[in-house]
Amino acid sequence: MNLTDLVVLLPVMVVITWALLLLLVDLWIPKDHKSMTASLAAFGMAAAMGLSLSQGGHILAGFDGMVVLDGFSIYMDVIILGAGMTAVGLAYDYLKRMGMERGEYYVLLMLSVAGMMLMAQAHNLIIVFLSLELLSMPLYILAAFDRSRADSGEAGLKYFMLGAFTAGFLLYGVALIFGATGHTDFSGIINAVQTGAVNQPLFVVGMGMLVVGFGFKVAAVPFQMWTPDVYQGAPSPVTGFMSVGVKAAALAALMRVFLTLFPGMAASLAPVLAVLAALTMIVGNLLAILQTNIKRLLAFSSIANAGYLLMAFSSYGKAEIASQVVGSMLFFLTAYALTSLGAWAVVIALEKPGGRGLELDDYSGLGRKYPWLAVPMLIFMLSFTGMPLTLGFWGKFYLFKTAIDGGYLWLAIVGLITSVVSAYYYLRVVMVMFMKAGDPEAAPDPWGRVLVAGLAAAVVLLSLLPGRLLELAAQAILRL
Repeated sequence: MNLTDLVVLLPVMVVITWALLLLLVDLWIPKDHKSMTASLAAFGMAAAMGLSLSQGGHILAGFDGMVVLDGFSIYMDVIILGAGMTAVGLAYDYLKRMGMERGEYYVLLMLSVAGMMLMAQAHNLIIVFLSLELLSMPLYILAAFDRSRADSGEAGLKYFMLGAFTAGFLLYGVALIFGATGHTDFSGIINAVQTGAVNQPLFVVGMGMLVVGFGFKVAAVPFQMWTPDVYQGAPSPVTGFMSVGVKAAALAALMRVFLTLFPGMAASLAPVLAVLAALTMIVGNLLAILQTNIKRLLAFSSIANAGYLLMAFSSYGKAEIASQVVGSMLFFLTAYALTSLGAWAVVIALEKPGGRGLELDDYSGLGRKYPWLAVPMLIFMLSFTGMPLTLGFWGKFYLFKTAIDGGYLWLAIVGLITSVVSAYYYLRVVMVMFMKAGDPEAAPDPWGRVLVAGLAAAVVLLSLLPGRLLELAAQAILRL
């Protein structure tokens, strides 16, 4: 390992090393002082974020080009590490309240974060697969972390079984692409394609297998079957982290792999992606209407938002708007991360042991009794819908613009119609909070209050300068 290799992977190595040290330190931390473990975990991820940001402006390749450090990976690191630190804050009071405060939660969370960061840096299909497994294995355990609830164990088992099945598709796709080109590194595959030294049928089938693998992690239709059950059964801080972290990591790999390796296949692949996007938006939004459980509602909302992201990605093969495609997706991903984590913070504040407090009717009277929760939840629901004066509005605006510029006007119309449909179930939450009488009980969690208020403020304030945020997203597109 030379100095360049060390620099490229330094943020990931810091997270992994800190997680392993934390596993040992936690043995000496008393059961009633696990807040120390949470603080140390947040500090480790904050340090990794600082190291990642300090590398801004550099483009480095390490380990013979298997991993890269560039503006894109740094941007994704900020989203992933931010989601990880927020998940620590969300879990701080929740784990005590639910009677499952154990230090290994934070260790597993950090190991999953490391896998997500590595996936954003992967420049070799083998690294893509290994990072996928590194991010997934801890999440299988975290989904089943609440041993007192059968549905938590069921969520972990379902996620593991379907995740392992889908990992087989991804690995088989990698094997077929290797068989077709003789390479797993991106530069070797590109050279084989450019020189014509590629078995085209194997290459196309391998590409299709990768679509299945990434589609599962993104929760795109028809690979979304696991999402509502896992989201409902897993502990809520885990679900909130998954809704952002897993989606961000999978989209990072999807963008890097397809923009780098398969631009020449865009003519045949783009219609497939467009159909997947349309189905994902339609199915996610229509099924969300039927939900009365807030966790399942947010699960189908997550599916629908994956469809909006794929809507913009359908135009990835058009070189003249390639940067616009990635920039708009990164912008929307940022808006979605802030909105989703904020909504989950409110859900966690109202959840009670045994899975109580998760029905929509449990939010009745929230606006009267806890306006510090109801007003931020109103902001998050409006942002999900895409209402003006929220970051979600600008996120959808740029996605729709990208789809139209890419020649997918019909897909943008589908996106617009489904956004109108989504207003029904998002505003139903608002109606229950402010227009129905009730006596909800919220947890007295000071960290939760800070997170709810901070995320709501970010969703509103950042909407006032969307051009600057889009500029930062565009600057992240280095060596994709």
